[in-house]
Amino acid sequence: MRVVAIAVLSLAVATRSTAQTQKASDDLAGAWRGKVTLTSGVFATLKDLQYMYVFNAGGTMTESSNYDGVPPVPPAYGVWRRTGPRMFEAKYQWFQSKSVSTSDELIKSGGWMPDGHGSIRQIITVSADGNSFTSKITVELFDKAGKPIAGGGSGTAVGERIRFQ
Repeated sequence: MRVVAIAVLSLAVATRSTAQTQKASDDLAGAWRGKVTLTSGVFATLKDLQYMYVFNAGGTMTESSNYDGVPPVPPAYGVWRRTGPRMFEAKYQWFQSKSVSTSDELIKSGGWMPDGHGSIRQIITVSADGNSFTSKITVELFDKAGKPIAGGGSGTAVGERIRFQ
């Protein structure tokens, strides 16, 4: 009887482990690092643009780039959802800070002043093993009043899941 109980328990643990592995390969939740290539818009000149993403269970997300300090801007915040097997859509926004030409201008203005915001929509396909993705990105820019302005664009991204090795 004891041997049967151990065999059943072992089978249950193995089945649960396999199910968790399969689920993880079809899930966006987690931390990711991505390389972004924008082919149009004001950010198309950035040839080494990288994003760090955190997709939270429940559908919220945070994104930060290696250019968040030029001029200083906070991370982007948004939402994501599943649209199909290994397919996801994310929409996130960030506040833009006004660029300055001189340190005197920065001091006189009292710091980095608000200058509108941006919005990104990203269509993401996760690989079969769940450790990488490819995506298409659309960027929109808005002035301080929330009206669309020129400079948005589009591009692609590739990403890798951040894992313990």
